[in-house]
Parts: sequence; C-alpha cells; structure tokens
Amino acid sequence: MPRLQIALDTYDLPSALAPLAAAADEIDVIECGTILILAEGMDAVRAMRAAHPDKQILADVRIAEAGSKIARMCFEAGANLVSCVAGASLATINQVCQVAAEFGGEVQVELADEWYDAERARQWRDLGVQHVIVKRSRDREAAGDLSWKPEDIGRVDELAEMGFTVTVTGGITPADLPVFAGHPVGIVIAGRSIVAADDPREAAHTLRCAMNEVWPR
Repeated sequence: MPRLQIALDTYDLPSALAPLAAAADEIDVIECGTILILAEGMDAVRAMRAAHPDKQILADVRIAEAGSKIARMCFEAGANLVSCVAGASLATINQVCQVAAEFGGEVQVELADEWYDAERARQWRDLGVQHVIVKRSRDREAAGDLSWKPEDIGRVDELAEMGFTVTVTGGITPADLPVFAGHPVGIVIAGRSIVAADDPREAAHTLRCAMNEVWPR
C-alpha cells in the first residue's frame, strides 16, 4: 500500500500549515516544497517538525551541488528526507547520501521529463539513494499533456526492480490512480488537489480511499 504525501508549495507558512492541519490524519509524509523553502528557508522545515513531530518530513530542496552543506542544513532542521535533481553529479549525490546516513535520513532523486538513464539510476542506488520520483511535470501539464505515458509506467516498474521506493507526482487526483494499478508505487504525492480544496481533509480522505481501491490490502 503506497504512502500518501502532501506537497506544500505555498508562498508562506500560514497557507501551508492550515491545510496540513486539516488533512494531517490522512497524511504519511509532509513535503516542504521547493517554493515554500525558497520563501521561508529552513524555518519551513522547523515549523513542520514542531507541528507534526510524528510525521516523516521531506525537504524538497532539489540539490544540484554543495550536497553535504545543503543536506546537513535540512537534516539539522528536522527533515527525514532530502531531494536531489537527476542531473546532479555522482559526487554530489554521494555527499548527500553520506550526510543522510549520519542522520539516519533518506535521499530522493527527482527525474525530469527528458532525463532518464537506467545505468545512472543503478549508480544512485549503489551510493545509497532510496527513493526516485517519476513525475508529470508542471511544464507538461501547462502544455496540455495530462496523460501518463507507457514509458512513465515502465520507469516505475524498472526503478522498483532496482530496489527504489518509487514516488509518483504531478497534479495527481483520484482519477489518475487506476493507470498505476498492479504497479509497485511506494508513495503518491498530492499537492494542489488537497491544499487548494475547500475541505483539505475530505480531499485527502477521498484520495486515500481511491488508493485503497487501486492497491487493496
């Protein structure tokens, strides 16, 4: 059964904390999104940790270089996971993994629409990366492409076979989930569909129910 992750990509802490408080009982992983961290810095991570000490927290900083310094900032602020971009050097990824091991944390790499290299992914796994994101990007959505392509599903299967926990994201709603039935998705990320909902708790509950139908226990 995949975990449910909420992506908080608001421009300030109050607009992130309010929907999170409403939906928290349905959420497994809290993502301090890139936009939120750019706006509020590591205070965003500290605030989430203080408000929800029992939840896993991802600092979605998309590390591209200075891996050890940025990763240490995130873990010291209370994150359990940090993210790297797929184009980061192996040296950077290795630095992040070493700091993560020191803190008992985990590392995630986010694939880009145009970037996938299976051999490179195996090297990430060898270095200690635990998670990989397969995404339908905002740019793809903006271009009117709301589909999940066969190559997206193929990547989920291939990466899971390598030993990664595979996360799917990109404007996900309950209607998107059946395409992943029978495939080893480990985490489902939802942002706007929960955060912008009139009732975030109900939106998260509806998504959780849809996940239960697609991946029955």
